[in-house]
Amino acid sequence: MTRASLLLLVVVGVLVACGAPHGRTDSTTGDDRVPLRHEERLPIVISIVGTNDLHGHVQRVAVLSGYVRNLRAARGRAPGGVLLLDGGDMFQGTIESNMHEGRAVVEAYAIVGYDAVAVGNHEFDFGPVGPAMTPDGADGDPRGALLARAEQASFPFLLANVVLAETGQRPDWPRIVPTAMTDVAGVRVGLIGLTTADLLTMTIAENVRDLRVLPLAETAERHARALREAGASVVVVVAHAGGKCASFDDPDDLSSCEPDHEAFELARALAPGLVDAIVAGHTHRAVAHRVNGVAIVESYALGRAFGRVDLTVSPISGRVADVRVHPPHEICHDPEATIEDCRPGEYEGAAVEPDERVLAAIADELDEARGIRERPAGVTVEARIERGRRGESALGNLIADLILAARPAADVAIMNAGGLRSDLRQGELTYGDFYETFPFDNRFALVRTTVGRLAELYARVLSGDGSFMSIAGARVRARCDGGALRVEILRPNGRPWPATRSITVAMSDFLATGGDSVVFAGARVDVVGGGPMRDALFEVLRVRGGTLRPADLVEPERPRVVLPGERPVRCHATE
Repeated sequence: MTRASLLLLVVVGVLVACGAPHGRTDSTTGDDRVPLRHEERLPIVISIVGTNDLHGHVQRVAVLSGYVRNLRAARGRAPGGVLLLDGGDMFQGTIESNMHEGRAVVEAYAIVGYDAVAVGNHEFDFGPVGPAMTPDGADGDPRGALLARAEQASFPFLLANVVLAETGQRPDWPRIVPTAMTDVAGVRVGLIGLTTADLLTMTIAENVRDLRVLPLAETAERHARALREAGASVVVVVAHAGGKCASFDDPDDLSSCEPDHEAFELARALAPGLVDAIVAGHTHRAVAHRVNGVAIVESYALGRAFGRVDLTVSPISGRVADVRVHPPHEICHDPEATIEDCRPGEYEGAAVEPDERVLAAIADELDEARGIRERPAGVTVEARIERGRRGESALGNLIADLILAARPAADVAIMNAGGLRSDLRQGELTYGDFYETFPFDNRFALVRTTVGRLAELYARVLSGDGSFMSIAGARVRARCDGGALRVEILRPNGRPWPATRSITVAMSDFLATGGDSVVFAGARVDVVGGGPMRDALFEVLRVRGGTLRPADLVEPERPRVVLPGERPVRCHATE
């Protein structure tokens, strides 16, 4: 910062502290908007509030609204405003959200006053409008539910880097647009929506088969230049593409961050000064940093926290003179607190109060969901059963076991770690607990393949850094041999299975149709009709009853998957 700009900010601080008169235009506050009196020539502070990966935890939105209300009041005491954005994956994950394909989330977001949202990969999960997850016939629209939510919304759904694979043209989605321009306190702000390169492999393949994802940086740069030419003083990317950091004391200290994530690669590829901030998502991690001069915020998932970037805009030059990146702010004192137990405390000098308008708007969905959620399983969880994305876990093994029990004609069952969204908490198990662990309405699929093909799948899984595959009905042994990773599939008793043997593998239709890049070349795939596999797995638990113990699900001395070191496995010629 130059000495002159520093002096300007000091003067602003004095004027704000003294209650200098002002006005504002805030695009999120409806009828209380007051035009900014630009003759004051005071710097304008735009607070960008970013959320991401709500996954249907819509009650947390009522508490978030209390924070946003306090921040809007604070910005109203000096020239400025609030820009409220979401980095995608809003819907999929809870009963109250899923049973009407995200309707409750859009209702809540409209009340809080979101300016725009990015479209995440799980926004495509619901497929057509109605209970089917994929079109039943040629006339069905695989994006029908998503388009219905965009039509319902009073704010834009942003998606700039997805085109039709055959033509390269943008799909005919009238309410899903690449960019938007909004006004915050008299400042024109351009918004660009992006989604992850993982889109095509992290939702049901049938719903996105005809789409292609364009490179994030090239798309952002092209649209950012167009927005600047159209008069945008500030440009913000809302991206369902994220990062991962562990420390938030200094936004310019990237030593705790993993540099190869999409949001960081995007920021590094942009021309300096073209984009001011990125509201990120997808990785369920946190970021509150500056990369290549671009502020990036991402705030975990499930309504746990929000991010904030304060941009100070010069009223003379119209340029951003200062950027302050705030650490992620926890919405409740406890990430798992219910709305009744949440203690948000104070924010911007006032107590945070949950927004009763939000709770009233979603009351019917919450009541309907409550009756479903509280159905008991007759099972006690002795201690928390945890998931793990990178390796074998008690929860992954449990779900794989349940799949095999529900489809006993199969020889083997596999379950991807990415499909498990929360641990099973200690106590009496309910349907709601199990639903939040496995919220996807996937069907069973039976894949007829060979032991050798299953070994090839595990070689890819163990060599990569993606979702781990838990297994039941077999064991996996991997070793390095002459620089190559060799994988054997063993019977449960530890004896090798011939690679040429035909087997039936039970899994979700998401995996069987290419999700998480699962490919069985030449395999026969049969998707089983009926309701979601989650309900069948819950019924297996209900019939069994008894107690679930983590110690019964993972045997440290005899793991189901044996590998030579940590994932991703890298074999060298000397091994």
